[in-house]
Amino acid sequence: MLFKKFAVAAAVAATLAFVGCSKKEEAPAAAAASEAVAAASEATAAASEAAVAVDAAASETAAAASDAAASASDAAAAATDAAASAAH
Repeated sequence: MLFKKFAVAAAVAATLAFVGCSKKEEAPAAAAASEAVAAASEATAAASEAAVAVDAAASETAAAASDAAASASDAAAAATDAAASAAH
């Protein structure tokens, strides 16, 4: 009878230990998933900021190209005027 009590106690202890270990493994997995979600959120925000920066840089580049084209056009007109004046 005493042997059966020890066997039951050992089975209960093993079951409790197994349940305790499985719960401990779930907690780190949940924490890791939470950290992954936070990291993904940060990466999305960084990508959004980068897209805004790229759009701003593209806009500035287009404005600079437009200014350069206008300056080139003015220079060509001045050269044409100078050539016409020299011809007369």
